[in-house]
Amino acid sequence: MPPDPRKYLWDAANAAELGRSFAYGQTFADYQANAMLRAAVERQFEIIGEALNQLSKAAPELAATIPDLPRIVAFRNILVHGYATVDDALVWQVLQEKLPELEQAVRKLLSES
Repeated sequence: MPPDPRKYLWDAANAAELGRSFAYGQTFADYQANAMLRAAVERQFEIIGEALNQLSKAAPELAATIPDLPRIVAFRNILVHGYATVDDALVWQVLQEKLPELEQAVRKLLSES
């Protein structure tokens, strides 16, 4: 039996919520100064990217409706495989500017399925 695509949507939505909650009330300077916070946020991005990558295999038509899905998976790959060159400013920017709209899109798909 193939995996339920809703599991991947839930995993992505949950990780997005966690990433945002970890950084709530923090500044970029706080983020840079706190290795545990950086690791926690990066881990949630890794989960999001992997969940959406798996979704693209389990339900390609559903995954295709997620904006910037290839970029999200590529971002995950950079965090996992290019860990030595992770740009904190880029991670923070994605967290602040892109993650809320991604979470909203994923939650919408989850509620519709």
